[in-house]
Amino acid sequence: MMEIDEIDLKILRILNTNARKSYRDIAKELDLSMTTVSKRIKRLEEQKVILGYAPILDQEKLGFDITAVIGVKILHGRIIETEKMLARDPAVFAVYDSTGDWDAMVQARFKTRTDLNAFVKKVLEHEDVEKTYTQVVLNVTKDEKRILL
Repeated sequence: MMEIDEIDLKILRILNTNARKSYRDIAKELDLSMTTVSKRIKRLEEQKVILGYAPILDQEKLGFDITAVIGVKILHGRIIETEKMLARDPAVFAVYDSTGDWDAMVQARFKTRTDLNAFVKKVLEHEDVEKTYTQVVLNVTKDEKRILL
């Protein structure tokens, strides 16, 4: 495990707020040289602390009005392969191994009920899927994409 000091944490907090902020502005805010900021960010990227940069999009404005949480019961010994198959679907944004009644929990976005219905039926047709349990999200109170440090 790599050592992350307070300066690294400050840089990560700034990038978490605005990943497009320039190295110059970060350096000025933290009273560091631009070279120091650049080297630290490069190290954080190389050591896979920073995995990438992406805009946070409004799913509803893009037409994705339905978010579903789907529990999946998978035949024993086929969990990893089945989860990888589920993860390849473009509607899916998260797949988790889980404890409890369901082997995997899937989170996915859909534009219509028809799209959700087709997805669930496709999952159920997979030979290693025993059953599913679908919950539709009615309202989102919090959906934080960042890790708050």
